[in-house]
Amino acid sequence: MFCPHCGKQTHETAQYCENCGREIVLPKTEQTAHAPDSLNVFPVQYAGFWRRVLAAIIDAVIIQIAAAPFTWHAEFDLFSMTFGLELVIQWLYCALFESSFRQATIGKIVMNIVVTDLNYRRISFARATGRHFAKYISAIILGIGYIMVAFTEKKQGLHDILADTLVVQK
Repeated sequence: MFCPHCGKQTHETAQYCENCGREIVLPKTEQTAHAPDSLNVFPVQYAGFWRRVLAAIIDAVIIQIAAAPFTWHAEFDLFSMTFGLELVIQWLYCALFESSFRQATIGKIVMNIVVTDLNYRRISFARATGRHFAKYISAIILGIGYIMVAFTEKKQGLHDILADTLVVQK
């Protein structure tokens, strides 16, 4: 089990994180079914649409800066290679950062939000990869997959729903 606050792995039965010392409160699905509702409170705030948009803009600038040395002197015949390289940079940037102990890209860190699974735990590299490529589906349908963030209960975009992830405020 991972601490929902710092992302470090903890013992399955731990009540407090050995790393950050904060209380580990499990989501409702992991608590006993007979526990009273007053114990099922998980103080989580889902990251809203505009906070996520600002994080995405920050990340886009960083990715463009990282990809610039490869595209500055690109000829037309190299376009497909530089485009493919930029896609790889985007994928690795998102998947590596979101599956790291920080659970966030630099843009998300600045906006104080993290990516978790449905149990508020750190996601794997494979899940982060699936989430990243699911963003293309969100974009292809005229951006509706992204706009869904503003209207769903847990502020999930289509890519979050497909990857079983949440974006929450840290």
